Amino acid sequence: MPVAYIALGSNLENPAQQLQAATDALAALAEVRIIAGSSVFRSAAVGPGEQPDYLNAVVALDTSLAAEDLLDRLQAIEQARGRERNIRWGPRTLDLDILLYGDQQICSPRLQVPHPAMAQRHFVLYPLAEVCPREWVLPGGDTLAALLSRCSTDGLADTGLALNYHLQH
Repeated sequence: MPVAYIALGSNLENPAQQLQAATDALAALAEVRIIAGSSVFRSAAVGPGEQPDYLNAVVALDTSLAAEDLLDRLQAIEQARGRERNIRWGPRTLDLDILLYGDQQICSPRLQVPHPAMAQRHFVLYPLAEVCPREWVLPGGDTLAALLSRCSTDGLADTGLALNYHLQH
């Protein structure tokens, strides 16, 4: 089974609770086993207008789902948590993105893996580094450590919160 790395983000309707609810929903999927979760980080919103800060985290999971099937499950979880897709990069109750899916590179009309903006987003890379080996060579040839070395931590804060999940066997 491939290891998939999923970014979680929220800046509406109790973001910490939204991230935990998403983690619980992922853990409830029969085809998924959460193997690690990062700390929760706070960052300024990237997008239009005045928005509340985001809370972000990353979970690593083993899955028997194909990448697009996993995307379908993630979008169903987002929808169940009140996600609306009205404004690109607008505020949201929940955002779940597949960052990495094993060592695969995927480019389909619905899904790009590695996530195309991952290398520029400190709120993704630093939580990812807590659950993915820094020396791991990502699809495309860079190591996670190399991406981190080019990414500032300005405006990023570890909240001291952690996602609660139970390792499933």
